[in-house]
Amino acid sequence: MDASKVLNEFESVSGTLLNPYIEAWKHQGKKVLGFNCSYFPEEIVHAAGLLPFRIRGTGCTETTLADSFLARANCSFARACLEHLLQGNYDFLDSAIFVYSCDHMCTAHNSWKAQDKLPLIENIISVPHTITEYGRDWYREEIGNIKEKISDHFDVPITNDGLKQAIISCNETQRLQKRLSELRRRDAPPITGSQSLSVLVSEGSMPKDEYNRLLGALIKELENHEGVSGYGHRLMLTGSVIDNPAMLKIIEDTGGLVVSDTLCFGARRCFRDPVEDDGDPLDAIADRYYNQILCPRMFDSYPKRFDFSLDLARQANVEGVILQSITNCDLHGIDNVMLKRDFEEKGIPALVLEREYDALADAGRIRTRVQAFLERIGG
Repeated sequence: MDASKVLNEFESVSGTLLNPYIEAWKHQGKKVLGFNCSYFPEEIVHAAGLLPFRIRGTGCTETTLADSFLARANCSFARACLEHLLQGNYDFLDSAIFVYSCDHMCTAHNSWKAQDKLPLIENIISVPHTITEYGRDWYREEIGNIKEKISDHFDVPITNDGLKQAIISCNETQRLQKRLSELRRRDAPPITGSQSLSVLVSEGSMPKDEYNRLLGALIKELENHEGVSGYGHRLMLTGSVIDNPAMLKIIEDTGGLVVSDTLCFGARRCFRDPVEDDGDPLDAIADRYYNQILCPRMFDSYPKRFDFSLDLARQANVEGVILQSITNCDLHGIDNVMLKRDFEEKGIPALVLEREYDALADAGRIRTRVQAFLERIGG
């Protein structure tokens, strides 16, 4: 299968909410369950025979309706997700479950619930903010409750055998995505950062077997691909949620190439430890998700997070790091101040960039800031 055709397919899927794969799934009478955070255990949804869909704001350019419910102090990503609900763009979901990822998304959850436009499964998954033995047990109990609530809500059995099969399938996805991230580190990467993000974002809106098949075919083609040449500088991108490859395209159009990232929709997902496929499956799922590569919602985790980011930057031979955050995203905003200090102490230039969720609305300013940063690196 030609790599360009597969990439076009992923770009099409990532560029919209409702895609042909979801339409075909629904046509078969199957159900779709929305979720909002990387701490949500997708394996449980797969084991129930449902399609997990990662809630995002793709295509939202204004938040006129959502602004009636969420103040401007809430980040524009949370408002974009609510806007889609209010406009009916999430009517294809059969239900949704929210994780308490941050205060902004919790507020968005409350507004989703108040609209009563689609049945929310009655719980917001509480994830502890520190890594402790007690916290792990808390999270294990939370996902056990969610398993029962999904089973009851959709009237479907979720068996240990079903969970183990789902674990094997999701582990294969992670293996393939990790290989894709490794290919990006080459001196002449066979894929751009924007193309890679479209591949990774698509995972959250496709049946797992279809996604693994396409990604496996793409990697096979990319293994011997000539690669991208003529770029100016190798960059890493980190910070707030990005689900729109256009943001990376703006950066790469300035002459840089994003060869690594630590985004929750991006490469950070593939560097988590795989779920163990023996023993109690819920215990294994809890261990993987609770102890995954940490985001700033977790207290006392900054040293581990910086070491991970620095290690990725060095493996990819990056020449600069772009630390972006959505306006009013306090978690990443504060984190980025410390990351800039520590990256530059290690000799890696860093740019702190604040933006709105809709990258195109901010394109001119982002482009100017990145161009100036690349000149600084080149100097």
